[in-house]
Amino acid sequence: MTRELRAVEWAGDGLALIDQTALPHRTEVLRVDDVEGLVDAVKRLVVRGAPAIGAAGAYGVAIALLQGEREGWDRTRVREEVARIRAARPTAVNLAVSLDRVLARLDEGLSAVLAEAAAVQREDVEANHALGAHGADWLLKRLGVDRPLRILTHCNTGALATAGWGTALGVIRELHARGRLETVYADETRPLLQGSRLTAWELVQEGIPHYVQADGAAAGTILRGEVDAAVVGADRIAANGDTANKVGTVGIALACAHAGIPFIVAAPTTTVDLATAGGEEIPIELRGEEEVLEWGGVRTAPAGSRGHNPAFDVTPGSLVTALVTERGVLEVSAGAPPAQPPA
Repeated sequence: MTRELRAVEWAGDGLALIDQTALPHRTEVLRVDDVEGLVDAVKRLVVRGAPAIGAAGAYGVAIALLQGEREGWDRTRVREEVARIRAARPTAVNLAVSLDRVLARLDEGLSAVLAEAAAVQREDVEANHALGAHGADWLLKRLGVDRPLRILTHCNTGALATAGWGTALGVIRELHARGRLETVYADETRPLLQGSRLTAWELVQEGIPHYVQADGAAAGTILRGEVDAAVVGADRIAANGDTANKVGTVGIALACAHAGIPFIVAAPTTTVDLATAGGEEIPIELRGEEEVLEWGGVRTAPAGSRGHNPAFDVTPGSLVTALVTERGVLEVSAGAPPAQPPA
C-alpha cells in the first residue's frame, strides 16, 4: 500500500493532503486551496516530515498564484503570501529550499510553477529509493552478520513524511525486501505520537514485524543489546554533520555510541544545509505548552507548571556514524562531514 502512497498530491486547483492527525484510525484527505489553509495544515502537522513539507511548500507557490488571480493580488502580495508558507515551520530546511526553487519560476506562470513543483516531488521519490539502497548496502557490509537485522527508528520517516517511499523507513523497507530484517523498534515519538500512529501504520501495511515503544525505553533497548543499529531521518543537517531531528533523537545517538552500534541519519541532499555551519545555528521550533501539560485536552500537570516543548533536538556530528543520501554514504563521525562529497 505505501509503495503507491502519496501524502501530498496536486489535485488540479489545490492540494490533497492525507490528514496525518487522523491516522491510524481514519484515512482522511484534506483539500487545501488557499495560503491560510496550507499554513494551518503545516503548523498542525496535517502534513509533516521535512521532505513532505518541502513538496507541499513547492505546490504552495501555485496555491498562492491561483488565490492571487481569484482575489486580485499583485506580484508583491503573492510573494508576501508565499513567505508566510516559507515561515510556517522554521527547522525543516526542505520547506525553504523547495519553495524558493519553485518561486524562481513564478514570473513564468502557473504551468512553469506546477512543472517545477512536480519535479521537486518526483526527485524526492527517486532520491528516497536510492538512499534506501545505499543505506541497506552500508549496514549489511558494516555489521557483517548473516542474520536478519534489528533496527530502531524514531518518529515517522516513511511515505507519509516524504514525497514517497521514505528516508530512514526507506532503508528499513529495503532491508525487508531483501529478507534481511528481523524486527523494528519504533519509538512512539512526541509531540503527536508520530511513531505509534504513523510509522506503525506504515509497517503494518508492509507486513514488517515491529514493536512500538515509549521514547524513554529506547536507550535501554539499545544498551540491552536488542538493537543492531538505529536509523533516523533529519529535518536539517549542518555542514559539520550536526543533525536536527525530532526531539528525543540525541538520546538515541548517545546510547548507540555507548553500545558501539551504528547511528545512521538517512535524508536526501535537500535536507543538507551547507550555509549552516553547525547545530548551534539551527533554529529549534518551540511548540505550544499544552502539548506537554495536557493530554486529550485535559490538564495533567499542576496549574502552576510551565511547559518546555522543543519539537527538535540537535545530534552532534561526532555521534553520527553515517549520513546516507541519494549520492552515497558519509561516515561523519570518522571525519567525513557533509561539506565534502560522499565517497
